[in-house]
Amino acid sequence: MFPAEWQFNIAPYIDSFINWLVVAWGPFFEGLSNMVLGMLLQIETLLKWVPWWVWIIIITLIAWRQTHDLLKTILPGLLIFTIGMFGLWGVAMETLGIVIIAVLISLVIGIPTGIAMSNSDRFNAFNTPILDAMQTMPSLVYLIPALMLFGLGKVPGVFATVIYALPPVVRLTNLGIRQVSREVQEAALTFGASRWQMMKEVRFPLAMPTIMAGINQTTMMALSMVVIASMIGAGGLGEEVLKATNRIDVGKGFEAGWAIVVLAIVIDRMSQASAKRWEPPQSQ
Repeated sequence: MFPAEWQFNIAPYIDSFINWLVVAWGPFFEGLSNMVLGMLLQIETLLKWVPWWVWIIIITLIAWRQTHDLLKTILPGLLIFTIGMFGLWGVAMETLGIVIIAVLISLVIGIPTGIAMSNSDRFNAFNTPILDAMQTMPSLVYLIPALMLFGLGKVPGVFATVIYALPPVVRLTNLGIRQVSREVQEAALTFGASRWQMMKEVRFPLAMPTIMAGINQTTMMALSMVVIASMIGAGGLGEEVLKATNRIDVGKGFEAGWAIVVLAIVIDRMSQASAKRWEPPQSQ
């Protein structure tokens, strides 16, 4: 047994810090919560306002433009149709709204952070252990501070999802910019490119395939978090999975799980196709 006199717990200090945040920064978190909730409700309203058949047409047209393959064009529309067929269209739009907001916040934070890490080895060394901890920490743990700071509902689900889904876009933005050819950068400097022009015209565009892969992974992780976030009232498809689990209803659980898988497949295929547009042409 580990000696009792050597034990030291940091849990009380973390609890005290969170309690201090709630008291001292309560108005800030309340305002932030209201802003995110307002954006989320507007996106959900828009997603539900557009008829289901219009979404299927839009997805089919996008698939055709990206692939020009008949099977790959029809399949996404059919998969999306099955969500409505199972009676889960409304809750699927709620889930999609949460994912959109969480991914947008992740990109606003993650891409600039990845750029900063690529420009500073010290900042990179400081942030890497934090990203490691964010990726290895059990996702359920993220619900506790989100719940304390924002209460029950969709907003804490959004922020818990952001923490869980943020690392890939940060890491791959950093990696993509660092992998830009040094010879290309030296050529740009020779032609008089400033530091801003170097980032805007050279490093960032050439890193876009890797950055898009990071965006794809962040989106997939956000979708995988929806079931966990439903435990604190985020709603959507995750709540349907949670209800089916509590009732041991295999059929309903399969339908809700299938809807999540469909969203993941369609979003993944479309984002991968978008990423290919940024790849440099292959020399013959």
